[in-house]
Amino acid sequence: MNPPDRHVVDRPLRRALRRDPYQLVRLAGWSVAETAPSLVIGLAIARAIDDGFGAGRPATGFAWLALLGGAWLLAAVGARQVVMAVASIVEPFREELLAHVVDDALRHSVRSGRGPGTAAVARSNLQVELARDAFASVITVVRSFAFTVVSVMLGLATLVPEVLALVLPPFVAGLVVFLLSLRALARRQRDFILADERTAEALATMVGGLRDITACRAEERMADDVGLRVAEQARAARSLARVTALRTLSLAVGGWLPVLLVLAATPWLVGEGAGAGVILGALAYVTQSLTPALGNLVEGLGINGVRLRVALGRLLRDGDPPVRALGRLTARDTNEAAELRGVTFAYGPHAEPVIDGLDLSIPEGDHIAVVGPSGIGKSTLAALLTGVLAPGAGRVLVRGVPADRLDPADRVLIPQEAYVFRGSLLENLTYLADASREAVDDAVDAVGLASLVARLGGHSAEIDSGMLSPAERQLVALARAYLAPARLVILDEATCHLDPAAEARAEEAFARRGGTLLIIAHRLSSALRARRVLVMDGTSVRLGTHEEMLAASPLYADLAGQWDPSSAQELVP
Repeated sequence: MNPPDRHVVDRPLRRALRRDPYQLVRLAGWSVAETAPSLVIGLAIARAIDDGFGAGRPATGFAWLALLGGAWLLAAVGARQVVMAVASIVEPFREELLAHVVDDALRHSVRSGRGPGTAAVARSNLQVELARDAFASVITVVRSFAFTVVSVMLGLATLVPEVLALVLPPFVAGLVVFLLSLRALARRQRDFILADERTAEALATMVGGLRDITACRAEERMADDVGLRVAEQARAARSLARVTALRTLSLAVGGWLPVLLVLAATPWLVGEGAGAGVILGALAYVTQSLTPALGNLVEGLGINGVRLRVALGRLLRDGDPPVRALGRLTARDTNEAAELRGVTFAYGPHAEPVIDGLDLSIPEGDHIAVVGPSGIGKSTLAALLTGVLAPGAGRVLVRGVPADRLDPADRVLIPQEAYVFRGSLLENLTYLADASREAVDDAVDAVGLASLVARLGGHSAEIDSGMLSPAERQLVALARAYLAPARLVILDEATCHLDPAAEARAEEAFARRGGTLLIIAHRLSSALRARRVLVMDGTSVRLGTHEEMLAASPLYADLAGQWDPSSAQELVP
């Protein structure tokens, strides 16, 4: 994976800073107020001691301390205004970034024929907030550092210019060491984040195939595979920690070495006429302003600056390899809706295959119900046909095209948990196809969604996932798939929350719709309605009519013998 392109990452940052120049002016003005103590602290202490208390004039001493107190009060007001000014810059940046991520996720979901997955959700909820917080932190610390350094240098030049020769060289050296380490730090931080994503992906794959893994007794091997990802992440974390140690070195050189030099040069400064107050004032400038400012910069840029660049790189996808670099292919004019040749798939390189050497041909226009015990690989077969999973061996063709390169418009998969997004009902129904109102009404009637439309008050009603029952969400997803132009429709227990009558109506609607229909059967009634039945029993795969499977498959005959047509019995032996 390539490192993020600097210009791609910097572009939204520049836009955010240039969007409203007034806010930058406002931020600079209040920053002067916030850093007022950094300008007067050393001078006030020196004058309070040398010209006030040390000279027998306590009123003068208290006056200088009062000036310092007033500077702190002004800084408190300035700090509040700085927070508001930073927010006025950062919040529009967040909204722009979130709009980009959501738009990208929705466009991807439209292309893929599925709702936004966990990766899109993570980007929109975690990484956008991470980028926003990191950007705010970077603005705050860089601004504070710049104004504090200028204030300290002005204060030292006014108080005792000779100290600048002791403070500036080590301070600049420490700053340079830190800035030079940023590139390596960014690489290590990026490696750690990518390792973390790979670990999460491995865990998601394992959880998604948990039933199949358990059925094949591959728990230990899958644990070993996931363990390798965890070990890779641990190595990346250790590498990041080693580079992070450079931050401590830069702070020691730039922040604390000047203190030692000032203390060591005290006899010389006294010989030059500096009093005790001047020495303490110079130390106050360094210890109370300059060193904390450098520490905040090191911490802010070293952590949040790197996080910001890495998060933007991930959000803007500049470091990702081109998805499907070879491009999408349009389905060919063929009599085969799908074809699997020697297909083998396992959840991990050392796991037992869930599907092993499968040969299968599905003619165009066929209606097949897939039957088998829970965890036997039915959902895995659906994922292979839609290109969600790639076979470890063999090939999967859909209408003559490799399944992972097929144009998403040519197939649609409806999973068990149907996806509904916040928006109008009409938007939910038509986001896979630009359908006319008449076509929408036909789909609503066909799958049995009319009563829900009436209850909601029409197609323009606003909906979200939480306000619909699981069965209602499935009906919305079924109507959406019905409207899609896809010739291959796969229903992976997509009617499991419907009652038998509603399930029958939906399946019959898809059978009349045309195209090829593959149903991961939830009830035996789905198999009875299908033209053919595909039985997966873990040792073999058989395909035929209901009557043929009764004679050829003991598993299917056993399921049929236990089935009670008057109940909503599920197809689980």
